[in-house]
Amino acid sequence: MKVLSTSKSHGGVQGVYSHASQACACDMTFAVFAPPQAAEGHVPVLWYLSGLTCTHANVMDKGEYRRMAAELGLVIVCPDTSPRGPDVPDEKDNWQFGCGAGFYLDATQPPYAKNYRMYSYVTEELPALVAANFPVDMSRQSIFGHSMGGHGALTIALRNPERFRSCSAFAPIVQPTTAGWSRPAFEKYLGPDERSWRAYDATLLIEDGCRYGELLVDQGTADGFLQDGLRPWLLEDACRKAGIALTLRMQEGYDHSYNFISTFMDDHLKWHAARLASK
Repeated sequence: MKVLSTSKSHGGVQGVYSHASQACACDMTFAVFAPPQAAEGHVPVLWYLSGLTCTHANVMDKGEYRRMAAELGLVIVCPDTSPRGPDVPDEKDNWQFGCGAGFYLDATQPPYAKNYRMYSYVTEELPALVAANFPVDMSRQSIFGHSMGGHGALTIALRNPERFRSCSAFAPIVQPTTAGWSRPAFEKYLGPDERSWRAYDATLLIEDGCRYGELLVDQGTADGFLQDGLRPWLLEDACRKAGIALTLRMQEGYDHSYNFISTFMDDHLKWHAARLASK
């Protein structure tokens, strides 16, 4: 692991790091904020997954999480959204696929299967690296994210309910198998057999029997992607049928940007901290 930068913030340390990833077959960059409590011992860890076109840096620069994370004693880990590099296959003119658009799945189709293994990266490789290098209590983990990252957080939590004590999302893509901006990517990454897509769709995972204790979702009513891409009512319906406690907050006048995310970031951090408090 290489240290790319560190900076003191709210008594803690915001760092950016890189490492050679076996899962993604390239160098990967990620950010970690360690609160001041981490200097005294192991603290809970909260994973934040970013959306389309983003890197680790978007939430780090615009998410406004450090003050509250320092107050609550939470490590915040921000992975990248895809593999990157000159040898990684990409569609440079397509912001909904390839670089910045890994969709937190493990691709099975050539030429993408070699590098686009973000599910394995986020659930296996990066947690092992973080556990080995930072003072985190891996028995107390939670996960959240935005848009494509909200999709990732929901699917990862539903598939690993014993690992994550809580899961929330800002404007998640709740049914990517049918949304216009994600279905083409699923076809390229996973191939024509749509049965394999179900493992990366929150509503279909719930339909297929996956369960999670409770979920928190914030969604702006002025989000330009609401009707065609996000469609939180589909998650609401799936959770209602399955008996999953979903708190869906439709936030009047908010859009899809980090102005929306930063407004409700403190709420999410406090919500997760309450569920991470007990050892």
